[in-house]
Amino acid sequence: MEQPEEPGSSSPALDFTVENVEKALHQLYYDPNIENKNLAQKWLMQAQVSPQAWHFSWQLLQPDKVPEIQYFGASALHIKISRYWSDIPTDQYESLKAQLFTQITRFASGSKIVLTRLCVALASLALSMMPDAWPCAVADMVRLFQAEDSPVDSQGRCLALLELLTVLPEEFQTSRLPQYRKSLVRTSLAVECGAVFPLLEQLLQQPSSPSCVRQKVLKCFSSWVQLEVPLQDCEALIQAAFAALQDSELFDSSVEAIVNAISQPDAQRYVNTLLKLIPLVLGLQDQLRQAVQNGDMETSHGICRIAVALGENHSRALLDQVEHWQSFLALVNMIMFCTGIPGHFPVNETTSSLTLTFWYTLQDDILSFEAEKQAVYQQVYRPVYFQLVDVLLHKAQFPSDEEYGFWSSDEKEQFRIYRVDISDTLMYVYEMLGAELLSNLYDKLGRLLTSSEEPYSWQHTEALLYGFQSIAETIDVNYSDVVPGLIGLIPRISISNVQLADTVMFTIGALSEWLADHPVMINSVLPLVLHALGNPELSISSVSTLKKICRECKYDLPPYAANIVAVSQDVLMKQIHKTSQCMWLMQALGFLLSALQVEEILKNLHSLISPYIQQLEKLAEEIPNPSNKLAIVHILGLLSNLFTTLDVSHHEDDHEGPELRKLPVPQGPNPVVVVLQQVFQLIQKVLSKWLNDAQVVEAVCAIFEKSVKTLLDDFAPMVPQLCEMLGRMYSTIPQASALDLTRQLVHIFAHEPAHFPPIEALFLLVTSVTLTLFQQGPRDHPDIVDSFMQLLAQALKRKPDLFLCERLDVKAVFQCAVLALKFPEAPTVKASCGFFTELLPRCGEVETVGKVVQEDGRMLLIAVLEAIGGQASRSLMDCFADILFALNKHCFSLLSVWIKEALQAPGFPSTRLSPEQKDTFSQQILRERVNKRRVKEMVKEFTLLCRGLHGTDYTADY
Repeated sequence: MEQPEEPGSSSPALDFTVENVEKALHQLYYDPNIENKNLAQKWLMQAQVSPQAWHFSWQLLQPDKVPEIQYFGASALHIKISRYWSDIPTDQYESLKAQLFTQITRFASGSKIVLTRLCVALASLALSMMPDAWPCAVADMVRLFQAEDSPVDSQGRCLALLELLTVLPEEFQTSRLPQYRKSLVRTSLAVECGAVFPLLEQLLQQPSSPSCVRQKVLKCFSSWVQLEVPLQDCEALIQAAFAALQDSELFDSSVEAIVNAISQPDAQRYVNTLLKLIPLVLGLQDQLRQAVQNGDMETSHGICRIAVALGENHSRALLDQVEHWQSFLALVNMIMFCTGIPGHFPVNETTSSLTLTFWYTLQDDILSFEAEKQAVYQQVYRPVYFQLVDVLLHKAQFPSDEEYGFWSSDEKEQFRIYRVDISDTLMYVYEMLGAELLSNLYDKLGRLLTSSEEPYSWQHTEALLYGFQSIAETIDVNYSDVVPGLIGLIPRISISNVQLADTVMFTIGALSEWLADHPVMINSVLPLVLHALGNPELSISSVSTLKKICRECKYDLPPYAANIVAVSQDVLMKQIHKTSQCMWLMQALGFLLSALQVEEILKNLHSLISPYIQQLEKLAEEIPNPSNKLAIVHILGLLSNLFTTLDVSHHEDDHEGPELRKLPVPQGPNPVVVVLQQVFQLIQKVLSKWLNDAQVVEAVCAIFEKSVKTLLDDFAPMVPQLCEMLGRMYSTIPQASALDLTRQLVHIFAHEPAHFPPIEALFLLVTSVTLTLFQQGPRDHPDIVDSFMQLLAQALKRKPDLFLCERLDVKAVFQCAVLALKFPEAPTVKASCGFFTELLPRCGEVETVGKVVQEDGRMLLIAVLEAIGGQASRSLMDCFADILFALNKHCFSLLSVWIKEALQAPGFPSTRLSPEQKDTFSQQILRERVNKRRVKEMVKEFTLLCRGLHGTDYTADY
């Protein structure tokens, strides 16, 4: 097939012919080559917005064309009307309207997808003309389609009219009309609703109406109620929809209509109507029970949606009607039945999850009342909420092992998420029920574990523990009098199942803060955790629980430290756990060792990491290959994670943030530094063979970066040799991770005179190497440029003296940063903007910076204006606004000359701008030297003008 030319060829206007459009559509639908399809799609999108679309659209709707072609014609008309309304002369409105009516009438007995598209086009036209140019649009539509002289049969006309009336509110919801027009049109539609609802009522209640018409009526009603029609005006239609629930063909459409009508925000004003709806909803209980009995999930789901919509959206309004408290309580009990619907979610039922938010809402509303009313409702609803806890814990129970074995992985994942939702609900309910809830759970668990009458199921035990865990994870249970009993019960649980074992672990983990306050109980549960470490199926729960205990209880763990380290070493050597759990385990050991004496720490570190050091020495001798690379990265990761949490010094104040300083360690050199110095040569040896590999370099840098972050000043002895190693690494093969570590060193040590010389030398070296990289072409290394810009910004922030050195080519750095502003990668551009916003305020205090800005600042301004003019993503405009603001604040006299000169150039920064618009922008910018937010707004406004988007649909969400 001959391929349509792309719109960019010599005469694009001539390309968009009916023939070419048909060829492109054939290519889109039938060409097996994906590139040709993409090309055709791109060309067709251009065709739809071209002026020629007005011509070819009507021709594509001819009766001899296939539906795909007709559909494209109708879509093109909709796009032209909805997006390019201002292009249509007012004297053509009526003929366009008439043509659309004619086509809709013709397609009433034709292709349904084309009919819908034409209806959407006419709806868009109506919205653009209402209320002035077409005051009674909806009434006119109804009248025209009811005319008897139409060639189409009455049912076809009726369905076409209903389709048009259905898409009209939908088109309104998605249209991007300006705000003032939107409220005008909304008011107009609310009035027009008087022409729609009587027709819908008549068609729904008419015994002769066929099912397809009644279904369409319900969909049309559903569409209109979303325009916030007063609920009392919908009463008759809602009642008719309730009646239609008995018809299986109309059930889904009726549910949708009722739920949409009840859920509109304005509905709560119509309390009398809401009260009338309660008996209608309660009247569905027999149908609901029958559906549950018959395993009819669709029906039970639909009825539940209706009950929840009424309860969730209007609980406050209905609770306010105190004299009707019993009917509302009956609705609450109906929703409780839906929460506890028989069967396991999501295999036997999908309804119970819909109800969970209702219980939050009801609780919030009850607790929001004044004390007296709240006390009355607490008396009524506390028993309901205790019943809810029982129901939720029953729903959270796992099925039998045999049944669970047949579940798909997707079903298991849905069940896991459902249990998390139940957990969140229980945690929320604690606010209503308080400590009595914990006592209630404890009593049940105690009775279950101590009863000799009947054997208990592990599922029941697990669910009760899960309830405890849900609450203990987020609520402070330190003062609860039942936790000691619970800790005492845990060892009595007969653990015969992975799910139960997991929950036992997570429950212990949730109680780790309590254990820190009651260290005498640690010995009751720690053996269980250490035993579980050896089971790969309990990997996540056992390791995360040990990590929590080691973090919260570290000062009480020294008596158990030898045992914990021995068990951990054993499972690490046996490779029982996956990589991420091994890393967590190392973090746990870091917390544990932090509380020991330095000699003890060093002794444990020696036994813990010696095997890995030996392995690393062996790997360092081998020729690099993929398998030994994985082993190296794993070992380096283990060391990183150990050093992340191994912190022997005590913070002066845990809340001081990044400026945190620590008290010196009285016991001698920091153990982490001792180990790092011992393995430094080995790490260098590994690096020498793997310098080309970003992953290994990253893993090496991570060890030092995490150590620096944890140790802060204690890391000082390592600074000179680390600076030297980083310099050698970066000189050989520049990598972003080396720059990130350099930034960390600058942040913590550059301000200290003793460490300034090695850091300055490293800073100058990496800058020189990166500048060389820029000369060779930096486009392949956006990550390096990004990290380099962040390093420069950090240097200016923490130690501007780094820019005073004669060996630093500030001019070259400035020019490279301007170049980085033009990168397509957003993070790199953002980092470059960050550099300039740190640099420009230093114009006065750092002479070299001031000189470069004076010489090359105009180049920076041009790059910023080009970006605002359309060369950079709109999402980055705030960053460029920050540069303009900094230029204006710190280099005002220079900017006032540069910006006027730059904007005088014709067509710069965009051909869409008039000289007046450019002049206004420069004046606005130069006037605003205080309010950064105002400058950001000016830049956003200006970039829209530059891109031709100002005042269009595209600005609605901007």
